[in-house]
Amino acid sequence: MTPTRPPVNRPFVTTVSILLGTTMLHAGSPSPAIETPAVEVAETPKTPVFAWEFQERARWEIKDNAFDFNDSVDSLNDDNWLLNRFRIGLTVKPTSWISLYAQGQDSREWFSNRPNTPGVSGAEGTDSFDLRQAHITLADSSKSPWSLRLGRQTLAFGDQRLVGPLEWTNLARSFDAVRVTRTSDQWTLDIFGSSVVKAERGSFNESDWFNDDATSRDQVFSGAYFSTTALEFQTTDLYAFHLHENAEAGDTNFVTLGTRWKSKDKHFGPWDYTAEIAAQSGDAAGRDLAAFASTLSAGFTVPEGALWKSRFALEYSYATGDSDPLDNDIGTFQNLFPTNHIYYGFMDAFSWQNIHDLAIQWKAAPWKNITTRLDFHAFWLADTNDSWYRANGTTTVRPLNSAARAASNFAGTEVDAVITWQPSKQFALEAGYCRFFAGDYLGDTGASDDANFGYVQTTLSF
Repeated sequence: MTPTRPPVNRPFVTTVSILLGTTMLHAGSPSPAIETPAVEVAETPKTPVFAWEFQERARWEIKDNAFDFNDSVDSLNDDNWLLNRFRIGLTVKPTSWISLYAQGQDSREWFSNRPNTPGVSGAEGTDSFDLRQAHITLADSSKSPWSLRLGRQTLAFGDQRLVGPLEWTNLARSFDAVRVTRTSDQWTLDIFGSSVVKAERGSFNESDWFNDDATSRDQVFSGAYFSTTALEFQTTDLYAFHLHENAEAGDTNFVTLGTRWKSKDKHFGPWDYTAEIAAQSGDAAGRDLAAFASTLSAGFTVPEGALWKSRFALEYSYATGDSDPLDNDIGTFQNLFPTNHIYYGFMDAFSWQNIHDLAIQWKAAPWKNITTRLDFHAFWLADTNDSWYRANGTTTVRPLNSAARAASNFAGTEVDAVITWQPSKQFALEAGYCRFFAGDYLGDTGASDDANFGYVQTTLSF
């Protein structure tokens, strides 16, 4: 018999009002670090400030072989469907140092053969109108460098390889969190404690801070993120994250320490670079964790006056895998809460785990209001004794059996093409096509047919 968990009294402040999302996602660039409106105001308003926001996003998708790489079988994901997401938001600012924000979201999946439950059989699913954000921010930059944000909110740090709002998905991601920020002319420090909000169809979405039933993992995700522009040539970030979870298989308690270096705009002329490394130590699901990940990219922007405004980039990403799934040690890098869609292929077949990813990227603006992006990826598993992990970091492509452990580590290549037309700040139309060319690993472990993914997306925000 499972013992009854005693109720836990965890103080938490949320703000209520119903609301919307403001961020217009483009597959080619990450969402901003803070989605909600800026809270700084030059002087105290005589009357409270109210600001409404709305967003309507619809995306038609079609997938073929993207889950099983098998032409002879029509799985539930060999289909097409319509994803719709509506958001409404409200900001209330009664004084110069208090800002209240709330955002509601309605997410639905239409015309799909997949179960209409979020996360089941790869479905985005339906999560009818629910509270995505609700927080209070205390900040007055004219009087103090400190600010406090308390309540349901989004978290995004650096390039979002470890922590981001995952805007590509219909549900996206938010946290119940406490966040303290200290700013100066040359640096910013964020300190936070949080628990991710889980989508549940037909129920109010909760994090483990409020969910005390048998499904609660008592998750606490906390950390500090420091970013400075003190160096003349780059922005330098340092961070430390800690994740705690309880589970029958074993508890999780590990630390992620990392740094990110990004060149300042135009400091090296047309050249730019980004580098990030992270190491982890502790326990993951009851096993001793020691893992590492890194990424390095270099870019070249075509000088002004060229036929098209373009940027070319070369990027390499690596993350360790586990060399022995049967011992008490684990070497699989834990990807935490990332926005993986923009980095490891738009087909979302990979995460920053057990991977070598060599990528070439070309971005261009051939005409006014039109941008294009073309990516090429070559993927290898870092260790075939570990699994091939999809973008969510938990779902695997093939069972980890003797055939998989003896297979070639070459997973395949992927080509992604995206075009975006944005005639105004309020409207964007985006279309993409992706093809995955199966590698030797798939052939050594089963079916190895190529996969396809296409979409058309419209976003209206005001």
